[in-house]
This record gives sequence, structure tokens and C-alpha cells, in this order.
Amino acid sequence: MSEGVEITGDGFIDRRSYTVGGPKPSVERRQFTNSHEGLSEEARELAVAIDEYKLRHRRRFITFEEMLTVIKDLGYHK
Repeated sequence: MSEGVEITGDGFIDRRSYTVGGPKPSVERRQFTNSHEGLSEEARELAVAIDEYKLRHRRRFITFEEMLTVIKDLGYHK
């Protein structure tokens, strides 16, 4: 096997494993950028609300339906 790949007892290949002493990711990958710099106040509010939703629901990525829920929860309507 290649370096950094681990096979568990049940035969599952865990390609997310890291070698001992090797670099580990310092930040979790996100669907959107981690920085809200350069956003308007409304866009920043939406970005923060989406980040909070993802943390609360333990989701790395959200669907359009979930995004619509966040937008409606902020008070926006058609």
C-alpha cells in the first residue's frame, strides 16, 4: 500500500489517514470560503447563518433546499 493509506480490520481502506509525523490538515474543508472579507453586510449575514447551520447540523456541504431554509429563516421571502 502507498504511504498514508491504512487498511482497517474489516478491510476498509482509509485514504484519509496520515503518516505519523506527517502534516495534518489544520482547517476543515468548507463548501464556501472561510473568509467573509469583501462581502456586503447582507452577504456576510447569510454566510454566517449558513456556517452556523452547517455546524449545528454537522454538515460539511448543504443542499439548495437547506440553503433556502437558511434564507427563509433570515426573513427573506419571494
